[in-house]
Amino acid sequence: MLAIVASTNPVKQRATLLAFQEAFGPDIEVKGVSVASGVSHQPLSDVETFRGAQNRARNARDKAPGASFWVGIEGGVADTELGMEAFGWAVIYSENAEGLARSNTFFLPPAAALAIRAGGELGPIMDELFGQHDTKQKGGAIGLLTNGIFSRQDLYQQMVLLALIPFLQPDLYNWQTL
Repeated sequence: MLAIVASTNPVKQRATLLAFQEAFGPDIEVKGVSVASGVSHQPLSDVETFRGAQNRARNARDKAPGASFWVGIEGGVADTELGMEAFGWAVIYSENAEGLARSNTFFLPPAAALAIRAGGELGPIMDELFGQHDTKQKGGAIGLLTNGIFSRQDLYQQMVLLALIPFLQPDLYNWQTL
């Protein structure tokens, strides 16, 4: 079984591999491809983040046909009355089905939210706040904020597993041609 992840980021690839192994066993191969998300580098709403994941999955399917699954993962933020939330979306396609899931949500520190509102991107902002480098490819903002207790990989692995529910329970979902 081959799953194509619409990213070359090792965190997204590893999260997908582990989620698929949990769902289907060890006989899964995961490969990453670089594709466009079709949204801004820092998605600023739930809808934009979802569209980024959806576009990535579609573009991966176009770029690497013949796989069993195509996985789009996009991280984003959204301003709410309670503060700026950070979260991700996963969209998974097979030849004739789809699975969708949103990750857990966590609130960003006010300094990060202000910098994002000024046009910044979460990863580099968190790098600066914590004196780190390239945390997007490591524990991510959630890893820094939880002192490594919960990582970006953990967040995305859980989200991908939830997006696999329709593939684990196909009799309970009505498939439509994609």
